[in-house]
Amino acid sequence: MFRTMMNAKIHRARVTEANLNYVGSITIDSDILDAVGMVANEKVQIVNNNNGARFETYIIPGERGSGVVCLNGAAARLVHEGDVVIIISYALVPEEKVPSHQPKVALMDENNRIVEMLHAEPERTVFL
Repeated sequence: MFRTMMNAKIHRARVTEANLNYVGSITIDSDILDAVGMVANEKVQIVNNNNGARFETYIIPGERGSGVVCLNGAAARLVHEGDVVIIISYALVPEEKVPSHQPKVALMDENNRIVEMLHAEPERTVFL
């Protein structure tokens, strides 16, 4: 048996752009992707903390060091520039590896810079 487990999370990133006139996807700074182990074309879930929207799309790597988090295409209707989002990827993990599975969680600041990297979901994930 396999379980669907959180594999990586970009926690509280700020949307830098919403581009309706693009084919689709989310563009994310490649440095952030590398830090959490996400890759181009990977399916991700986006959770918008400002309006509660939850949706899925795929990743396009963005310019390194830019801090870009841009929702493209139809997804651009579900966010506004400045919204706080959580970006989550999942993996199918064999049952025997579930106890040792450690996701990578990047806690972000208001400029989309990584403040801290975690390998487990903390009891308290609200950081002011």
